Amino acid sequence: MSKEQRPLGLRITHNPRPYSGPYGRFALVSARGVACLKWRVLCSVDGVSMYSSLWNRNRVMIRALQMIVLLAFVLSPLQWSEAARPNFLVILCDDLGYGDLECYGHPHIKTPHLNQLADQGIRFTDFYSTAPVCSSSRAGLLTGQTPNRVGIYDWIPEGHPMYLKKEIPTIATLLGNAGYATAVCGKWHCNGEFNEPTQDQPNHNGFDHWFATQNNASPRHENPVNFVRNGQKVGPLEGFSCQLVTDEAIRWLKHQQKQDSEEPFFLHVCFHEPHEPVESPDDLVAEYRDVAENEDEAQYFANVANIDLAVGRLMKTLDELKLAEDTLVVFTSDNGPETLNRYRTANRSYGTPGPLRGMKLHIYDGGIRVAGIARWTGTIEAGQTPSMPVCALDLLPTFCNLADVEIPKSVSLDGTDITAALKGGEVDREQPLFWHYYRAYSDPLVAMRDGDWKIVAHWDAPHIVKSGGKFGGNVNAETQKLIKTAQLVKFELYNIAEDIGEKNDLTKQEPERLERMKSQLVEKYQRVQSAGPVWDTDEYWEARQRPRKK
Repeated sequence: MSKEQRPLGLRITHNPRPYSGPYGRFALVSARGVACLKWRVLCSVDGVSMYSSLWNRNRVMIRALQMIVLLAFVLSPLQWSEAARPNFLVILCDDLGYGDLECYGHPHIKTPHLNQLADQGIRFTDFYSTAPVCSSSRAGLLTGQTPNRVGIYDWIPEGHPMYLKKEIPTIATLLGNAGYATAVCGKWHCNGEFNEPTQDQPNHNGFDHWFATQNNASPRHENPVNFVRNGQKVGPLEGFSCQLVTDEAIRWLKHQQKQDSEEPFFLHVCFHEPHEPVESPDDLVAEYRDVAENEDEAQYFANVANIDLAVGRLMKTLDELKLAEDTLVVFTSDNGPETLNRYRTANRSYGTPGPLRGMKLHIYDGGIRVAGIARWTGTIEAGQTPSMPVCALDLLPTFCNLADVEIPKSVSLDGTDITAALKGGEVDREQPLFWHYYRAYSDPLVAMRDGDWKIVAHWDAPHIVKSGGKFGGNVNAETQKLIKTAQLVKFELYNIAEDIGEKNDLTKQEPERLERMKSQLVEKYQRVQSAGPVWDTDEYWEARQRPRKK
C-alpha cells in the first residue's frame, strides 16, 4: 500500500506491541518504511512458559496456523498506521493576534513561510487557545485539560506558588514514556519558582531537554541573559529571542536525529514574540516604516515578520533532515493580541484580532480565537480551510491517538481527538469547548462553544478588573474564594458562523437553545469549579508587602 493510499488512523506501531489471542501470540515490529510480522505460539510445558517457533513445524500445521492468525487479524481490533509513529512539532507564539498573519488577512505584514505552511496543510479558521491569558493557556495545551481544572488560574508571577504539577500528565510525559524524545525551547511560564527545587520544572513535566525562561526573555528580547538550559544558567546571549530559540531547537533536533534517527520526537517551540517589550531587527523594521503609522507599529510588524523567518528556518531543517513526511507541525498562539498601551511597556503592541470582538484577557473570541495551522506532508491534504471549532486542548488526545499512546483513564480530558479533522472530516466532540478566566477584562468571564453557537456568562461575584484593585493583582486567597464559589447569573448567545464579531445577542430569539446551552454551561462550570485546587498564597503576598531592604 502506498503512502497516499494509507488511511490515517490505521497504524503499525514503532515499538513491538504483542497481541495475545486464543490461537497464539504475535507482535508487529516496524522500522521506517519496513514492517514485518513475527508470530509465535506461547506453549506451556509442566507450568513453564516457552516460545516455540512456528517455522519448525510441519507445513500442514504451519498453513493451518497461518490461516488462523490471518483470521485473527481480520477479526481483531488491531490498528495500523504509518510505518513509524509521527513526530510532533508545536510552535507557540505569545500574544499573536488572529489577524496578525498575511494568510489571516493582515494588509501589511508579510509572512511567506507561514503562508506556505498553511498552503501545504490546514489553515483552521476557528482555532482556539485554551485561555485568554498566558500561563493558563500553556498549561491547557500541554495537559488537554481546561486550565482551571489543573489550578493554573492566571499568568504566573515570578515566585508565585502556582505551578503545573508533575502528577498531571502532559503531552511530553505521555509521549516520553512511550519512547519519544522530548524538548521545549523558549517561554515556559508554567511555574513561579523557575529553576528552583521547590517546584516542578520542565523536566518534571516530561521534557528531556529544556532551554527556557520563566516568563519574558529579559532584560529585553534582544540579547537576553535569563535563559536556562537543563537547570544551568546560560548567561548573556546575542540576538533576538525567537531566533535564539530556533537556534536551540535546530541544534537539539539535529543532535537527536544523529543519536537515533528512528526515535520519534515531540519538540515544543515557544516564542516570546510578539509579546512586549517588542524589539525587532533593524532591517525588518525598515521594510515597514512606509506602511506603519509610526515607529512603534513598524517594530510590531517586523516582530511578526521575524517569527515568520524563524518558522521558515524550522521548516527548512525538517526538509534537510528528510522529516517533513514524518512530522505533524502545528503553529498557533497562546491567546489574542495585547491591547495597545494597556500598561507602560505595551506601547508597541499593535496586534489585531481582525474581525473578532475583544483582545487578550477577553472571553469574547478576540481573546481566545487564534491562528491555527497544521501540516503533515503527504498525509494531510494541502489547502484545507475548515471552519469547525478546534482547540489547543485537542492536541494531547490527537497526538496520543496518532502515536498509539494510552491516556490514563483517571485524566479528565476537556479536549477531543481531532484526527478526523486532519483527514478533512468532521470532529465528533463529546463535550463543547469551555473557557473561564476569573480576571477577564470583558464583562462575561465564562464561555462555551458548541458547533456554530457560543454562549458567554457573567458571575454573581464582583467584576475583579472593575473593582479598583480591591482583589489584588493575581491569584490570592480572596480571588480563589470567588473562583470556587461564584455562580453564573447572566448569559449572552451568539451564532459565530453568522456573527463573527459577536455583535448580535440572540438570547431573546433563541430561548430554547439558550436554556439548553445554559444548562450545559452551568454543569460544566460547576464540575471544573469543584476540581480546581486551592493554592496557599499567603506567604507569597505577605513577602511582597514587606518593605524592601536597602
